[in-house]
Amino acid sequence: MIKSCKEILLLQHLAFRELSITSLLVTFILVILAYLVGSISSAILLCKLLSLPDPRTAGSNNPGATNVLRISNKFVAAAVLIFDILKGTLPVWGGYFLGLEPMYLGVIALAACLGHMYPIFFNFKGGKAVATAFGVLLPIGLDLGGLLILTWLLVAKLTRYSSLAAIVTVSMAPLYTWLLKPIYVYPVLMLSTLIIFRHKGNIVRLLQGEEPKITFSKK
Repeated sequence: MIKSCKEILLLQHLAFRELSITSLLVTFILVILAYLVGSISSAILLCKLLSLPDPRTAGSNNPGATNVLRISNKFVAAAVLIFDILKGTLPVWGGYFLGLEPMYLGVIALAACLGHMYPIFFNFKGGKAVATAFGVLLPIGLDLGGLLILTWLLVAKLTRYSSLAAIVTVSMAPLYTWLLKPIYVYPVLMLSTLIIFRHKGNIVRLLQGEEPKITFSKK
């Protein structure tokens, strides 16, 4: 009986070890894919395709949806926004359906955002990854997504600062996650820290009153 129990425990240990190795391998593959997909800058590609100014050298010099709105129109900006959200959502959703643990999903999420921030295809000069960060948070739940959208819209409408809206929104994300699905709090906290760090230049300009505002025109 004792021998049988020991054998069962050994088998369970080996099974758990094999599962852990498999999870690490799957996570590693998804991290690479998430970074590469994140490195595809729709803002740069669409602007080049449509003969628009390069968002890296025009407007706020940031290849993201908000700056594309400044230098083009809402339709191009919407296309950039949707693509940037999807390139965050798809890798994390893939990991979720493969049964990966929250911390592993968090690493995949960070990889997607780092790809957007430091794209290998564009000399490692990318955007702030706000839309991509929103995308990686969507698999947690549509209720979280709704809260994040409402927070961004409220702050942006009141202040006209897109960067401030992003900073406040990602700062609130860990709290919203704790209220809705606490198991994901630590990965979301890591992500929020990364996004806020990426906005350090915006924070300085906000404090100095030099940050450009956005408009909600019908352009």
